[in-house]
Amino acid sequence: MARRPKLVNRLGATPVHPERDPAHPLVVFGDHRFCAGDNINVRRMEGPHMHSQIELNFVLEGEMTYWFDGRELSVSEGRLCLFWGMIPHQVTDIKEPTRFICLYVPMSVFLALPSLSRFRDAVFRGAMIEALDIRPYDRDIFMRWREELLSGDDELEQIVREELGARVRRLDREGWRDLREQGSAIASFEHHDADRVFHVERMMRFITEHALENISAEDVGRDVGLHPNYAMGIFKRTVGMTINQSIVRHRLDTAQSLLISTDLPITSVAFEAGFGSLSRFYEAFHDRFGTKPGTFRRRLAKPPRAREVHALSNGQIAGPAE
Repeated sequence: MARRPKLVNRLGATPVHPERDPAHPLVVFGDHRFCAGDNINVRRMEGPHMHSQIELNFVLEGEMTYWFDGRELSVSEGRLCLFWGMIPHQVTDIKEPTRFICLYVPMSVFLALPSLSRFRDAVFRGAMIEALDIRPYDRDIFMRWREELLSGDDELEQIVREELGARVRRLDREGWRDLREQGSAIASFEHHDADRVFHVERMMRFITEHALENISAEDVGRDVGLHPNYAMGIFKRTVGMTINQSIVRHRLDTAQSLLISTDLPITSVAFEAGFGSLSRFYEAFHDRFGTKPGTFRRRLAKPPRAREVHALSNGQIAGPAE
């Protein structure tokens, strides 16, 4: 049997499920750091992946096309976009050469931002946000942030965190567009709610890392040391959905990634994505996407290299990870 390549992603992060092949769509990278990608040259990705942070992309030159939550979205030179990394995403095409600054921001940074309820809601509900107002100095600022985050200097990291928070607030004030449909409002946190921010981020981590297992809202609260009712209350007020809805949302994100990037039977998709009941899977899938899983799969063409990725996940080919 061919030896599997080392399990890494663009951050060099370790996966939550190391037993799975790195090209498998179920691999979730559980690195929660505030950091920058060490490579500015954009490369096509072997398959859809997920990670816990908010990802910001500032395109320095060229154009990159994402497969993002079942759609193709392109971002060109001089544009800034951001999205939640737990939405399955994959760079499927680029115009050579394409270079970008990629920053990974912990969810806690966004939870702590004031007066961004509509903006945060769009991010939490799977939007890819594009800034409408780009200033000439943005390019140099993002390059500096990248260098300072890669330096490993803790003081510089804190400065970048504060400056980036201000840039995001300007983005919200100066205009942005949602490349996907938006949901409804999300409650704002005030600065004095730091403890709640900490607990909610930990709950979100637990969900992203264990949603494919048989977990409940009680398990999520217990993991962070909170009474289940209190945990469910602060989570709902912050994220705009219940813990159980968030668990189902993650399972559906995983299922749609499997439907598009593999040839697994629908039944296998349902159970690999964490649904214990096929009927429950069909019901939840239709509620969110308005169609049956099989119809959804037929409507969307596979991203480039999907068949090679599926072959890799079955051990038919092997090579170095991206």
